[in-house]
Amino acid sequence: MTLDTLEIVELIRNAFGWCAIINMVILLFWFLMLVFVNEFVYKIHSKMFRINKKRFDAIHYQGMMYFKVFVLMLNVVPYLALRIVG
Repeated sequence: MTLDTLEIVELIRNAFGWCAIINMVILLFWFLMLVFVNEFVYKIHSKMFRINKKRFDAIHYQGMMYFKVFVLMLNVVPYLALRIVG
């Protein structure tokens, strides 16, 4: 089975689109866990690591920020570029 160039571009574009959706769902789940069960998550992490509540929240906020930037740059931007080109 051979694919022509347009089919390959469409396949890659669809892959980027699904990657972006899956990563945004992960980010949403992470956010919801920290909003609704923050104390439970903190209790688990504080047993594994010596960390105070303020630092715990800052680490997760920063981690979510980096994750969102990477998703945008590595999934959404290539998807949009392939939508424009193809």
